[in-house]
Amino acid sequence: MRICVFLSAADLDERYTRPAREFAKLLGKGGHTLVWGGSDVGLMKVVADGVQEAGGKLVGVSVEFLAAKVRPGVDEMVVAKDLAERKRLLLEKADAVVVMVGGTGTLDEATEILELKKHGHTDMPVVLLNTAGFYDGLKEQFRRMEDEGFLPVPLTDLVFFAEEPVGALAYLEESRGVA
Repeated sequence: MRICVFLSAADLDERYTRPAREFAKLLGKGGHTLVWGGSDVGLMKVVADGVQEAGGKLVGVSVEFLAAKVRPGVDEMVVAKDLAERKRLLLEKADAVVVMVGGTGTLDEATEILELKKHGHTDMPVVLLNTAGFYDGLKEQFRRMEDEGFLPVPLTDLVFFAEEPVGALAYLEESRGVA
């Protein structure tokens, strides 16, 4: 399975890097392909390292203004002209999405895939990996949106919140019928 991971390129503390590294190793050992932003810095590097070390493949999609930070030695690297094209290509190359910790760019990517799912433009499974409770506030906001009628489909049809990496990958494999 080709799993797109949206996540930060920042250097983060162990409470965020440990679960990311664990997920990456599970992804690689499972024979899956990482589709990610292509950067060789921060949490993006941690995940790419883990996938590659565990035998998985890497498909990067960077953007022109970040081309100097692309990871060398990947299976495939595409450089998009802008962020909109990057998001489109990331999703085109993926069978599933995992959202890890990140900033506004990660949140933008997450809400775009959820909006596409809401309108029936994709049936791709989406997981928010809620490392160290990072997405507790967002989870509460989504529940409020659902309770107050802002979501035309059940929240559980849009996204699965996983507290641990093993649960995230298990959900994706079950969703896609991967043994």
